[in-house]
Amino acid sequence: MRVLILGNRGQIGSFLEKFLIAKGISVVGLDIENDPSEDLRKINSVALDSLIDKADFVFFLAYDVGGSTYLQERQSNFDFISNNSLIMSNCFASLGRVGKPFIFASSQMSNMIFSNYGLLKAIGERYTLSLRGISVKFWNVYGYESDARKFHVISDFIKMAINEGQIRMKTTGEEFRDFLFAEDCCEGLYQLMTRYSELDKSQSYDLASGTWTSILDVAQIISKKLDVPVIRGNLKDDLQKLERNEPRMHQLKYWYPSTSLSEGISEIIQSFRLSNSP
Repeated sequence: MRVLILGNRGQIGSFLEKFLIAKGISVVGLDIENDPSEDLRKINSVALDSLIDKADFVFFLAYDVGGSTYLQERQSNFDFISNNSLIMSNCFASLGRVGKPFIFASSQMSNMIFSNYGLLKAIGERYTLSLRGISVKFWNVYGYESDARKFHVISDFIKMAINEGQIRMKTTGEEFRDFLFAEDCCEGLYQLMTRYSELDKSQSYDLASGTWTSILDVAQIISKKLDVPVIRGNLKDDLQKLERNEPRMHQLKYWYPSTSLSEGISEIIQSFRLSNSP
């Protein structure tokens, strides 16, 4: 089997590539981080069509996105809206022309249209529905990250704790999130891919842990593991405005996450320590 990952250097794409290769699957990745010629905003449509045509399955994970700080700083900018609009326009056009089965990476924020990120993901879901693909809503997927510009909250807190000896929160930490470990997310995507033909294409699918944790609790878990203090901020959640969706955990009877938040955080701490070792 040959799989094409659009965005194989992103937070989820990089984990998924390793996961699928370990399963014995042939993987081809496209990402601007590999080479400027793989810029999915500008890539030649003939080249993209050819790569999709050679694949048995496509994961559309490419997006201009990062953690909450990245989104708060950029999602109202012209470039953010333009980048993601162009990526979707080019990739969905090729997927439509070639007609290969695919999964589009959406977000649990896709109904939060006060957010440009959420609105763009909602548009992506409409594209996907029109092409009979599958939209998967991700719920705060976390794992080891190397690009500090796009760190999500867990990586951000761990790096702070290791490098500064403290965790400085921007918010009060009252906002709750459903966190999903990257390895569990990859297993969920794999199960969806292998069952693609039997899935209902008229609905999206949620990949979530089903457990809610406050950002303050996340900071405190990390502080205990690394023996550092937590300094709370005074801002309120401005990204999701304390809105809370509920994941549909009953959808995937053949998949359920197996990694607790504490276990996942321990693995990431170990990865950070290894990356900083001489």
